[in-house]
Amino acid sequence: MRRTPDEIAKMRKAGRVVAEMHARIRDAIRPGVTTLQLDQVGREVIERNGARSNFLGYHGFPAVICASPNHVIVHGIPNDEPLEDGDIVSIDCGAIIQGYHGDAAHTWPVGAIDAEAEKLLRVTEESLWAGISQMRDGNRISDIGHAVQTVAEGAGYSVVREYVGHAIGTAMHEKPEVPNYGPPGKGPKLRVGNVFAVEPMVNLGAKETQVLPDGWGVVTLDGSLSAHFEHSIAITPDGPEVLTVL
Repeated sequence: MRRTPDEIAKMRKAGRVVAEMHARIRDAIRPGVTTLQLDQVGREVIERNGARSNFLGYHGFPAVICASPNHVIVHGIPNDEPLEDGDIVSIDCGAIIQGYHGDAAHTWPVGAIDAEAEKLLRVTEESLWAGISQMRDGNRISDIGHAVQTVAEGAGYSVVREYVGHAIGTAMHEKPEVPNYGPPGKGPKLRVGNVFAVEPMVNLGAKETQVLPDGWGVVTLDGSLSAHFEHSIAITPDGPEVLTVL
């Protein structure tokens, strides 16, 4: 679907709320804090901005953020277990303003992390920006995922297959999906007005995953670290515009 400039303006407002959530949560992350406490930070930002959460209550999800530490890839439910020095934690969250959605994820260090974890975060974020660079009128959906995969696998990592990016607008998850892998030049053409959430999930080890008994959290099958970065991006006549930034 191609969004009008007015629609994208509303999504930009929602995106800025999401960006503020991430900024405040990032500032609160330290050894000893719990992900439940981080969820409360996110709730306060949403309330202060007169927004609604698109995560809370989604298929029964009980929080406004997904908090996924270490080998948890995505969809972790916040809990009262303190984060430890050297952990990494993915925070995924969203907001709704005037019926339009924003969605973004960042993986943050907790205290001092080792070089291996630091490289995983850097490469995963680089793979996101490589995908975003392909979001130009006339390119194809698969050009995004091919760029992500090239960067991630080029560093020796694996790309999760079961969970992908998506179009976004008046719903958080719209069609088409945006895989983080595959050959270039395939799928629908990208057009000005398209808005997508691109979100590479990259594992230090193998790509295989499994779902936790709670039915939400997804972990690496081999227990290796995983990182997750995401932005909501509009395709404009001048190229991609990242909406989930301050």
